[in-house]
Amino acid sequence: MVTTSYRAIATDLDGTLLGSDGKVSERTRRAVLAAEDAGLLVVIATGRPPRWIAPIVAQLGDRGLVVCANGASVYDPARNELVDCTELTADVALELVDDLEAAFPAAVLGVEQGFDFGADVSIRDSGVDFLTAIPDMKIAPIRSFLDRPVIKLIVRMPHPAPEGTAARVQEVVGERALVTHSTNESFLELSHPSVHKAATVERMLERADIAPAEVVAFGDMPNDLELIRWAGLGVAVANAHPLLRRAADEVTASNDEDGVAIVIERILAGG
Repeated sequence: MVTTSYRAIATDLDGTLLGSDGKVSERTRRAVLAAEDAGLLVVIATGRPPRWIAPIVAQLGDRGLVVCANGASVYDPARNELVDCTELTADVALELVDDLEAAFPAAVLGVEQGFDFGADVSIRDSGVDFLTAIPDMKIAPIRSFLDRPVIKLIVRMPHPAPEGTAARVQEVVGERALVTHSTNESFLELSHPSVHKAATVERMLERADIAPAEVVAFGDMPNDLELIRWAGLGVAVANAHPLLRRAADEVTASNDEDGVAIVIERILAGG
């Protein structure tokens, strides 16, 4: 077994572990498997909902529990079950919808609830090819979904949204939710205020008695910020958002240049 001071790897998927084609390169796949063979625990921490995890499992194999929805849910691919959720209550979600519609009338709102995604009827007039993007989407008046809690509230602004849009939305929602984004600021994600990837990954790793200093974390977008700051070694890929590159301990090569694999290989080699 390789000797290393790190005991776990936590990595984002899109824009980080995955190439721009949405696939895991052979070099990256080998590096992840080598890390596990060396005794490191590999945790996937993604903004993706659980229903979008199956293609990754097909490429990497079963990696155990997956942190989804920016930390709002933990998914067990082997059983196809959510084993943990931190949700916005229906009452709070309704308040947020009222305030967001008043402040941003051109926004299209949607909800992640378990394995379901629902969007307001206004999406039909938004120019979004929603059937291609999410073929199993439910479309109805947004308030009709709010009879149960919400894992993630989606706010889709007209594209392109100006820089600072996320901060403006955060001002409107205040402390009721945390606003982040995993693409550009036209597509914002609102979760329970306690939710982010680092908090959920930390809870998972505590069971294995793994401390933050023993974790290497990889990311590319603002929804990875807390994870990068929390880990003993926070690594941004070269294509990462400037905010993440500034916060990271180091910047590796891009996702299309196997940046994650490069760092894992170095660590396993004792570097």
